[in-house]
Amino acid sequence: MTESLQPGQAAHGEGSSHNQHHKKDTLTIRIFVGLLLGFAVGLVMHYLPQIVPDSPVDLWIQEYLIDGVFLVFGKIFVNLLKLMIVPLVLVSLICGVIASEESKSLGRLGSKTFVLYLLTTGVAITLALMVAQVIDPGAGANLEGDYERYVPKERPPFVQVLINIFPDNPMQAMAEGNMLQVIVFAILVGIALNHTGAQGKRIGAIFEDLNVVVMKLVQLIMQLAPYGVFFLVGKVFAEQGVDLLKGLGAYMGCVLLALALHFTGTYMTILTLVARLNPIIFLTKMRPALMFAFSTASSAATMPVTMGVVEKKLGVKNSVASFTIPLGTTINMDGTAIMQGVATVFIASAYGIELGVSEFLTVIATATLASIGTAAVPSAGMITLAMVLGQVGLPAEAIGLILGVDRILDMVRTAVNVTGDAVVTCTVARSEGALDQAVFDDPDAVEVQPG
Repeated sequence: MTESLQPGQAAHGEGSSHNQHHKKDTLTIRIFVGLLLGFAVGLVMHYLPQIVPDSPVDLWIQEYLIDGVFLVFGKIFVNLLKLMIVPLVLVSLICGVIASEESKSLGRLGSKTFVLYLLTTGVAITLALMVAQVIDPGAGANLEGDYERYVPKERPPFVQVLINIFPDNPMQAMAEGNMLQVIVFAILVGIALNHTGAQGKRIGAIFEDLNVVVMKLVQLIMQLAPYGVFFLVGKVFAEQGVDLLKGLGAYMGCVLLALALHFTGTYMTILTLVARLNPIIFLTKMRPALMFAFSTASSAATMPVTMGVVEKKLGVKNSVASFTIPLGTTINMDGTAIMQGVATVFIASAYGIELGVSEFLTVIATATLASIGTAAVPSAGMITLAMVLGQVGLPAEAIGLILGVDRILDMVRTAVNVTGDAVVTCTVARSEGALDQAVFDDPDAVEVQPG
């Protein structure tokens, strides 16, 4: 027996669809407004004490706003995002492995993902060196001795890095946020559940339910995004202003140009030619994740948003996204590799040291391979940069030259990293037949909202 649809019902359905589309657009707009307001208010807080000298406004802004309200609420928002990282990776990845069912499928998926991440990082560092050589941002600079001393953290040996990928205590790995170890543990649990029969199916069903709950919590936290973005961006520009652009403008411009070329060239070429997907649709739907990445300067903190975007808006199946996104967040450092390439040429030029072909090849190999092993180490970008500089005979202390502007550049390169995670995810999903083209093309799938 078929149920007839009354005219009133049809009208109601159309109205609901329109309202839902309107609600979906609202969050992206609110995040963008928060970003702009944070930028504007931050600059006002930075320059107002200079406009009104000899007044208590400077102390009041610094103590109560920058180090008070903006610091507290910005940190709370980032902590809420980071709160979801371990449960999201653990539960989602276990569900993804269960959905893969066959170990061969998982091995093929892992190989494609790993090779693509390594390839894009190699292209990124090569592109950065080429751009820096052409522009030569350190030309004419005599900055020797004009830096704060930077003491890099000791990097563990490569053998120890390999050993540390495999956890001896999964609870400790989760408590410390060691994502490589959490990923390995989740994969092993998922494989075990696939080979445990009825008991594995029952426990797997529990993880599927947990995955729904975790994603709902992520969506609820996202509603705070406009406010979190406002406080985070406001604090950065209140402390930095635009004075930091002076003296290092050429270096910053070079890094931003290389990032833009990698973003529009490498990523969009892969998306268009390999994945055969429309880059305009992709970038339109990636806006929330990119704004999160820019404001938090953390791929890890942005990961819950990235996961929601690629699954709900770009149509990637959870079995692929739950593996490729956490892995990309951990090892994909294209933006950092670009910074390292430009910084190496900049520092060498500032010191009057000429780099040859062998040094450039060393930089490419070192930065590319280091992106795998240092992802779980705090301040990974600066650690690998210190290592790269050491490999070509440049002083690690010179990192102090670029520390002043690194925060701004970090925001941009994090957005590039997140884009790379999503591009590789879509490409791998397309090759595995795990991307729903109808969802990707659907203009209504423009935002991730609580149901």
